[in-house]
Amino acid sequence: MAVPRLSLIRSHLSPDLPSYPPPKMKLLYPTSLVLDTKELEGFAATLHPYDVKKPLPEDLIDAEVLVTWSNSAENLKDAAKRMTNLKWIQSLAAGPNDVLNAGFDSKKIIVTTGSGLHDLTVAEHALGMLLDGARRFFEMRDYQTQGKWPGHLGGPQPDRPKGKFTTLRDANVTIWGFGNIAKALAPWLTSLGANVKGLARSTGVRDGVEVYGDDQIDEILAATDALVMILPGAESTNNALNAARLKTLPNHAWVVNVGRGTAIDEDALVEALESGEIGGAALDVFVKEPLPESSKLYKAPNCIISPHAAGGRPQGAEELIAFNLRKFMAGQELRNVI
Repeated sequence: MAVPRLSLIRSHLSPDLPSYPPPKMKLLYPTSLVLDTKELEGFAATLHPYDVKKPLPEDLIDAEVLVTWSNSAENLKDAAKRMTNLKWIQSLAAGPNDVLNAGFDSKKIIVTTGSGLHDLTVAEHALGMLLDGARRFFEMRDYQTQGKWPGHLGGPQPDRPKGKFTTLRDANVTIWGFGNIAKALAPWLTSLGANVKGLARSTGVRDGVEVYGDDQIDEILAATDALVMILPGAESTNNALNAARLKTLPNHAWVVNVGRGTAIDEDALVEALESGEIGGAALDVFVKEPLPESSKLYKAPNCIISPHAAGGRPQGAEELIAFNLRKFMAGQELRNVI
């Protein structure tokens, strides 16, 4: 029989005194970002900075709490082996695959994510990529570097021509993976005149947006001018956008991916771009990162490459750490437990 999560939290704190944590537990926080540690003071825990690229020093190995952000794989693997007193890991990443792959014992250690810390930054990046594709800033820049005037992109232009993606106004934008990031992005798109729909495993209306299920994917994609993918990394989402579904999209449609690179069949995407099967793609995530120099995506027509830059700026990290630390020390359920 599985141990209830609340019981697991309390057993981490003290087997003899379930309501009271041991005095002055150690919390390790990363120096890979600037944290206002004053917001973490006042708890029965001592705060210790650590280098996320180096093995932990011996005097920190007995810590009960580890906060992670952009840690190297070697650092995490070393911590998983040596931190035998570890009870809780607070990752500041929305998807803590690095932590999960490091070898920590998930039966003994609580892992919480940074879900919610990247919503606005990723949504903003996605909006920028959509505008780049619609207004072709990338092509203007290409002409500029050649010292040429892109006259065909200026002067009088048709307003919202049918069969082209030139503006967000009246465009049909589909967000595939309708979580917190989508909820941040959708109002911005709506304010610019876009018609927004969602795709997710569960259907319904979320924050005023109609969200459709897997059984209607092909129907929704066929009427999409711009597809924003914010799918999580999972076996069920691997190659979700494959060759068959790329063919379902109109040939002027743009694909934006700020979720996980594994959600797109990259070979099929290159073929679709080279054949003009779709209008373009703006990609921030890839199957392998950094994207190898040999990748055909670099030279594919109408393809914008972004170096996994959408997130990388956790906002409100101190508030989340403090909230969960308070809950942890009280033996209560934490936020964002995986």
